[in-house]
Amino acid sequence: MKVFVVGNIAMDQTLAVDRMPLEGESIFGSKISNDLGGKGTNQAIVLGRCGIPTILIAAIGTDAQSQQMRERLAREPVVDRLVERQDIPGDTTIVLKDTDGGNVNITTVDCARSLRIADVTPLISDAEAGDLLVLQGNLSMAATSDIIRAARKKGMRVALNPSPLSPDIAQLLPGLDILFLNEHEAEQITGAQKQAAVQYLLDLDIDIVVLTLGASGALLGQQDGIVEVPAQRIDVADSTGAGDTFQSVAIGSALRRGEWIDRQSLSIAAMAAAITVSRFGTTAAFPTQAELDALLEQRNN
Repeated sequence: MKVFVVGNIAMDQTLAVDRMPLEGESIFGSKISNDLGGKGTNQAIVLGRCGIPTILIAAIGTDAQSQQMRERLAREPVVDRLVERQDIPGDTTIVLKDTDGGNVNITTVDCARSLRIADVTPLISDAEAGDLLVLQGNLSMAATSDIIRAARKKGMRVALNPSPLSPDIAQLLPGLDILFLNEHEAEQITGAQKQAAVQYLLDLDIDIVVLTLGASGALLGQQDGIVEVPAQRIDVADSTGAGDTFQSVAIGSALRRGEWIDRQSLSIAAMAAAITVSRFGTTAAFPTQAELDALLEQRNN
């Protein structure tokens, strides 16, 4: 089974600040890292490090930064199928990290939103029924809808993480196989919180809903009920990429066991996310292949 991640690729520049600035305010900061990122790329890299055959499809520029991204991606256990844009610079994410480990992100999507179904169709020609398509919120709504439709025609399963959230995303949710989202996104989509939000989403005929609750853990919703999964307690250095680690390890754990996402998958994912938040950077903070192998083998036996 293969996983096709269709999303974005960006260079993450992380700046440390004492606190988040107020409107119109100038504050001091220090540069922590310049690292490969983008939600789609993050999720593909962690899936690849889990030992899952993973293909990343994303649009990329031809500028010096894009070349640097290509070189860094080439070191990862991911098959890249990048769509080159001659007239658009590569995307960038600015991450502001405060002293509590929290962060806010500003991401450009000029490259990401140039991706169209005509670009993607030939790049998923080898997808088979039962393969998994993973999407996020960085593409245009039209492209996301078209890609989901194309995947369905092939009998693929579809997982969506709606971040960054678009108000129109709700129309694409009914019938999804997997939905990963956080508290803020769930409340914006459903008008409800926690278990009520999960039930609302399950009623849209979504097979599995995973609602992350930060330090409070996560909720796993399936048609037969909703269960709580605790988080791992750890001092947070930098929370960048924690959600992407959590999602991809949850999927990777399930696939390695030949199962679908369950409570065990999320427990393992919480351990992996704890590793990520204990380190600075994006790709550099993700658990290594060796760390994930040890974690997945220990927990999967």
